[in-house]
Amino acid sequence: MASTREAGVVDIAVDAVGVVFDGRPVLRDVSLSLAAQTIAVIGANGSGKSTFARLLNGLIAPSAGEVRVHGLDTTRDRAALRRRVGFVFTNPDAQILMPTPAEDLALSLRGRPTSEVSERVRETLAAHGLAGHADIPAASLSGGQKQMLALASVLITEPRLIVADEPTTLLDLRNSRRIGDLLLAQQAQVVVVTHDLDLAARCEMAVLFDEGRVTASGEPSAVIAAYRRACG
Repeated sequence: MASTREAGVVDIAVDAVGVVFDGRPVLRDVSLSLAAQTIAVIGANGSGKSTFARLLNGLIAPSAGEVRVHGLDTTRDRAALRRRVGFVFTNPDAQILMPTPAEDLALSLRGRPTSEVSERVRETLAAHGLAGHADIPAASLSGGQKQMLALASVLITEPRLIVADEPTTLLDLRNSRRIGDLLLAQQAQVVVVTHDLDLAARCEMAVLFDEGRVTASGEPSAVIAAYRRACG
């Protein structure tokens, strides 16, 4: 896919955003301007990372403030946003909807000509090491294969932004590296929520959350160092 991003363009603008669930603040006064190609979001469990990720494709609406992604307001322009943003969940079983890998990829291309869908599915399966598993039950795939299928079902739609919420948490080291390598090789902008600090260090930018607030952002090594200090 040819990149549609322009150097220096702020692709993600978060302005004084707060999120409240059942009267409990989850994000507090978050403001960010994100133009980097690859962005790691790090922090402790419960710090607000996943809530932030879900703001970016409209899965969650801000209780206060505004989020704009590639020029779209995530509340008012939700339908258009979903066509531009691909979301990868931690657990691929929550994302794989069809009985077989081929059917699951085809679902992502619904509405397109049958001949195009068949060719794209075949190419995508081959590109991600799943060609020999096209028609077997998706439930029988290994954990790494399932996560690869979940990611492939997002990539096949050619999104402008990929948001991945802890995509390597359930994987062994080899599969974690495969998924990380694939994410960071994309021409689309990538935001990855992760506890893998080696993966975070490979990104162009990192953002640190703590108790619902952004406490550091910028060059990954400095942000990771701040996180380590905060953890004692």
